[in-house]
Amino acid sequence: MNKRQLGSSDLHISEISLGCMNLGTDEHKAKNMIERALEAGINYLDTADLYDFGENEKIVGKAIKHRREDVILGSKVGNHFDKEKKDWFWDPSKDHIKEGVKESLRRLNTDYIDLYQLHGGTIEDNIGETIEAFEDLKQEGLIREYGISSIRPNVIREYAERSSMVSVMMQYNIFDRRPEEEILDYLYQNNISVLARGPLAKGMLSDNGAKVVESKANDGFLDYNYEEMLALAEKLEDYSSEERTLNALALQYVLHHPAIATAVFGASSLKQLEDNLRFLEAKPLTEQIFGEIQALTKPITYQKHR
Repeated sequence: MNKRQLGSSDLHISEISLGCMNLGTDEHKAKNMIERALEAGINYLDTADLYDFGENEKIVGKAIKHRREDVILGSKVGNHFDKEKKDWFWDPSKDHIKEGVKESLRRLNTDYIDLYQLHGGTIEDNIGETIEAFEDLKQEGLIREYGISSIRPNVIREYAERSSMVSVMMQYNIFDRRPEEEILDYLYQNNISVLARGPLAKGMLSDNGAKVVESKANDGFLDYNYEEMLALAEKLEDYSSEERTLNALALQYVLHHPAIATAVFGASSLKQLEDNLRFLEAKPLTEQIFGEIQALTKPITYQKHR
């Protein structure tokens, strides 16, 4: 498994990584999936305090207890949640972030988090206070590095200019090319890495893509209507082969840009995990195929998320 440097940090993470949100609450099943991912060479696991209201962190913590040194562990903070009421509100304050990391460390059963991320953010937040909180945690040794999870270009630019963050997590895939148009080059020039989430667009870019589109995209997706989505999914099927599955193609596409450190895919079953691990056997993506995929799709831009 190839690894890429995370910004200017000394963290090097696997090109594909496991987003843990959809692992579920079956500890045995989740542990098996995490162990298989690590066995395949994945070293970055991404969770958040909000996932299953803290239960996901507990499950991940138990699964890596005896392999902590093999894992680059990422978690997120910023949503002040009530586990009993199952609701939450946005809170990027210094007090909440400092309390949140203590709770995450307890649930994860670890002394430090490798990459701690702000789980959202708006331009109206007290960004300076949020940055101070992360800088304090870094100085205290509770986190190694920090970043933000956001698709808002204006927010991303504020943090890039005012903080020492090393990463931004954002949705990026063949159907959602918004990062290409506005932010990837900027982040690369500022030596800030991207963790690309949703690289398979909820399964619409998997080998069962057309069927997933039929069941999940009746109202379309971003600037695509349903008919466009279905036609595009069917065209992409032509690129599927024993040498490169559609899952692998989707992952390779987002990894093409040098700003991307890793493609963070989700999996709710061992089969889904194995389908994505076929990326490791895939024939390299050529510039020609990359260009053909771009020609098939739309270079859309961010509208509402500013």
